[in-house]
Amino acid sequence: MRATAVSKLIQRAALAMAVGAAVLLLSALPLCAQVDTGAILGTVTDASGANVRGATVTLTNEGTNATLSTTTGSDGGYKFTPVSIGQYTVSTNFQGFTTMTERHVTVNVGSEVVINFALKPGAVTETIEVASTTPVLETQDASVGQVVDSRNVDSLPLNGRNFTFLAQLAAGVNTPQADTRGNAASGAFSANGNRPAQNNYLLDGIDNNSDTVDFLNGTNYVVLPPVDAIQEFKVQTSDFSAEFGRSGAAVLNASIKSGTNSFHGDVWEFFRNDKLDAADFFENAHNI
Repeated sequence: MRATAVSKLIQRAALAMAVGAAVLLLSALPLCAQVDTGAILGTVTDASGANVRGATVTLTNEGTNATLSTTTGSDGGYKFTPVSIGQYTVSTNFQGFTTMTERHVTVNVGSEVVINFALKPGAVTETIEVASTTPVLETQDASVGQVVDSRNVDSLPLNGRNFTFLAQLAAGVNTPQADTRGNAASGAFSANGNRPAQNNYLLDGIDNNSDTVDFLNGTNYVVLPPVDAIQEFKVQTSDFSAEFGRSGAAVLNASIKSGTNSFHGDVWEFFRNDKLDAADFFENAHNI
């Protein structure tokens, strides 16, 4: 009797565990995609303008040489997403046509780059290189914003090596009113007349917002990477996608530098002293 009772308990426990596992699997929510990436898409046609179905399109990361391939659909279209920010080479080939390649295609945070190919008759072993050009008008995204790349981050003057000050370069963005919370000194910014606490800070696509605003220092973000670690960031002030959520003001979407096949590094020293500051008008008023 005792053995039978123990066996029934074991069976009930196993059944409960199985039901619990099934409930967990059925109630699991999908993970949100990171929003610090971009996309490369386009259409492959022949010389007459007809769509080419089944053409192979290859995407190569110029920093790591990692490759990814896909084939065009019935409409001749292809799309690579998500694509990490960086520079890429896009090539396409199809039987009876020459291989076409476009190098140095730059993907920025949240951008969708359109690369269309018009194949020419010839051998697949022949390659035609197409020069990459920056589109005059962004037709894939209606959001208003500005990308600040690593060159600007490294070259423009910063107060305290805080890259968030550069967000004030974007249209519709201004420094907040200085107050006892130190907002103006922490890199906080006001977008479209809204408060700094209404901005949405993202780092590598992850929520970087302070749930409790730091009223002592006036900071609304949690992590502040050094400027040497920032690859680029994008400030969007209006018409951005609902996937960002939360924000009633602007979205600051920053990405950390990633590794490449080339050995590289940085060495820097940071020094500030008011003795090195230029004298203002009042200090020179009496020729002191």
